[in-house]
Amino acid sequence: MVDDRTPGANPLRRRADRTRTHLHAAFALACLIAVICGIAIGRDAWTDSGRAAEALTRHRHVVTATAVGGTSHLTGPGTSGRPVVVAPVTWHYPAGRSHSETVPVPAGTRRGDTVRLQVDDRGDTATAPPAAADLAVQAFGLGAMAATGIALLAGALVRVGIRVVDARSARAWESEWEDVEPRWTGRLRPGPGADDG
Repeated sequence: MVDDRTPGANPLRRRADRTRTHLHAAFALACLIAVICGIAIGRDAWTDSGRAAEALTRHRHVVTATAVGGTSHLTGPGTSGRPVVVAPVTWHYPAGRSHSETVPVPAGTRRGDTVRLQVDDRGDTATAPPAAADLAVQAFGLGAMAATGIALLAGALVRVGIRVVDARSARAWESEWEDVEPRWTGRLRPGPGADDG
C-alpha cells in the first residue's frame, strides 16, 4: 500500500479526504467571490441606470394638457388586459407649438379638465423616467443573478471534482481490499498453485 500521507498529518486522513476538504474550501471561497461580484455588478448597474435616468430626465418635461373631448375605453395589449380610459387632449410645448393626441387619463375626466403629461423636448408624449425603486430592483436583480450564476458554476465544478475523488477512492479501496481480503477472511487467494494438492 502506498503511503500518501504528508509528514505530521493525521494517519487516518487520506489524500482523498484532504482533496475533499480543499474542494469544500474552494466552494466557500467561490461563494464569497460570487457575493462580491454580485455586489459590484449590482452597484455598477445602479450607477449606470441612474446616470441614464438622469440624462433622460433632462429631456422630459411635465406639461398641463386640457381635455377637448369625452373619455372612452381602450383595450391595449398590456399584460393586465384591462381597458384604459383615454381622452383627446391638447397642450402647448415648446412655447407656441400646439399638440393634440388621445392619451390615457384618470377615470371621470371631462371636457375642459386638465391632466399632466410627460413630453420630450419636441413636445411629443413620452414615457416618464424610471423611478428610483425600479432602478434599485433592476440593479439588485442583476447582482443576484450574477452571484447565483457564479455560485452555481462553482458548485457544479466542486461536485464534479468530488465525484472524481470518490471514484478514485473507490478504485483504490477495491485494489487494497483485493490484497487484504484473503488474509482477513482466512481464505486462500485464487491463483497459480492455490488448488495444487
